[in-house]
Amino acid sequence: MDKRLVIGRGPLGLSDVEDVALGKLSVSLDDSHDFNLRIDRSSEFLGVRLSMGDLIYGVTSGYGADWKTTVPHELTHRLPLNLVNFHGCGTGEFLSVSEVRAAMAITVNSLCRGYSGVRKAVLEQITTMINKNITPCIPCEGSVGASGDLTPLSYIAATLMGQREVWFLDTIMPADEAFEQAGIKPLVLRPKEGLAIMNSTAIMTGIAALAYGRAQYIARLAAAITAIAIDALGANHSHMDSRIFALKPHKGSAAAAAWIRGHLKFIDGRENGSARCLQDRYSLRCAPHVIGALLDGLSWICNVLETELNSVNDNPLIFPDEGVILNGGNFYGGHVALAMDMLKTATASISDLCDRQLMLLLNSNSEYGLPDNLCAPELSDGQAHHGFKAMQITASALTAEALRNTMPASSFSRSTESHNQDKVSMGTIAARDAIRIIDLTEKTLAIGLLCALQAMDLSGLDKCTDASRTIHSFVRHYIPMVIEDRRMDLDITRVLQWIRSRELPLPPSDISL
Repeated sequence: MDKRLVIGRGPLGLSDVEDVALGKLSVSLDDSHDFNLRIDRSSEFLGVRLSMGDLIYGVTSGYGADWKTTVPHELTHRLPLNLVNFHGCGTGEFLSVSEVRAAMAITVNSLCRGYSGVRKAVLEQITTMINKNITPCIPCEGSVGASGDLTPLSYIAATLMGQREVWFLDTIMPADEAFEQAGIKPLVLRPKEGLAIMNSTAIMTGIAALAYGRAQYIARLAAAITAIAIDALGANHSHMDSRIFALKPHKGSAAAAAWIRGHLKFIDGRENGSARCLQDRYSLRCAPHVIGALLDGLSWICNVLETELNSVNDNPLIFPDEGVILNGGNFYGGHVALAMDMLKTATASISDLCDRQLMLLLNSNSEYGLPDNLCAPELSDGQAHHGFKAMQITASALTAEALRNTMPASSFSRSTESHNQDKVSMGTIAARDAIRIIDLTEKTLAIGLLCALQAMDLSGLDKCTDASRTIHSFVRHYIPMVIEDRRMDLDITRVLQWIRSRELPLPPSDISL
């Protein structure tokens, strides 16, 4: 990695986090005098207050509901390790490497603001791990999203000290072994440093940042598949006329319609007289409105997540210039929870849109004249084959699961930890749900694209636009038209890989929201 992101110099964007998460950027800390000064002042001020014997939450007191327990000065050095140890109770599969790297970058960005009382050595240890591709293995379950992501973030704190397990050199190994191979010395966390790392929304925000990028691509791909379906079905282009969307000026709907209009090379100001229908079914005619709802939601979600990832999210907060330490609740993940619950619903609706478009493509009883199940009767013994029949069933199953998972996680607050955490966000669960729905929707779109391209083959490539033929040519180079019944799971997997790597040759777009 020769491209580098400097953390601490200014606010980060979601694309910065995504690039670090995917290994496109290495990271470094701001090396300015002002940066070093604010980090040192925060840590030194905490040390002074500690030496004075002040009662400081999580430093000279117990944690959570045990804040009334005073910890003697001679035992305060044990609190960070104890905090990390007793939160080592995560369950479930590991978060992905990219999700953890995103959380690590966000952790550094939050702590480097200079209100958390951590040394620069802590920040350097995390950035070194990112750059050397040492990634903590973090179980995905165990966070209620306030007091932050305590349990999952304990795995990052633990690995700084050379404990637990990490991904390194494409294998899972003990953190101390990875450190030894990479030439890193384990760190001893000082009072407040374990709490500063763990008492944060970095996990949910890291997952959400990656969900955001994938959902953006889903919207763009759904518009392209819609355009290909309109092409193959001979549907009515004039549903995308910009004058329609000027009268209901949601920016997202207008953008989606413009994408489809550009793909189809439709020129405003004319009726599509060659169309089979005066009015197409809603899954075609209203597609810009469905996709637009996601796009407009993403605009709001971007603002929420960028505010969150550039915030100071731990507790207590240290203000060395004012000489005070304040206790608050910035670890509460309510904004991320609401954003991810919104994303879940809007993304699942895209899966449902694609599934409904499949019904038009596969049903000969619709107005569009394609053979049932997109079979190729003139090229094969059509009566003995069933084409894409089961593909639509799979798409329907994927969509049903996506829709089922839209239940808002933010509505399921629980009172935990001796009723100290008596109102919690469930932001991490919402973010994990969003990723699951995105996974399912990408698979539905993979099937949708394969069906739309088969429809192009059957209706005639000469009737379709250059944009449709470009995508068709790319896919057909690797995946042939279905002439006789065959397994298609490998086809889905290949298209899914192109979706997740964003390799499909979608038409260029200069439209921004």
